[in-house]
Amino acid sequence: MMEGCEGCKDGEGSERQGFRVTHLSRVRVIARITGMVQGVKYRATAQREARRRGLAGWVRNEPDGAVLIDVEGDPASVEAFLTWCAKGPPGARVATVETTVADPAGYGEFTILRSEHR
Repeated sequence: MMEGCEGCKDGEGSERQGFRVTHLSRVRVIARITGMVQGVKYRATAQREARRRGLAGWVRNEPDGAVLIDVEGDPASVEAFLTWCAKGPPGARVATVETTVADPAGYGEFTILRSEHR
């Protein structure tokens, strides 16, 4: 677990290894999940799992059969959620989880977006 700098006021942090660490650290990860992940309630279950962990963002089906997730929140909760993503709901067969770290977007809740069409 990372800690803010000694003597910092709430909301302030310290520079460590090229990134800013604050008391209110929030991370954002965009994950693309492939395999048999559509038609198995992946989006609804992902929403429930994300909300249970206090995360925000969205999930949607992609035209190529993948699921795309944009999630942000506490680093440990995001990591636990991504671990869940690698397994998915019963009936899913996850082949890969590709992730990209991004700057937090300030999402307020976790939602299911309409599927992208070709």
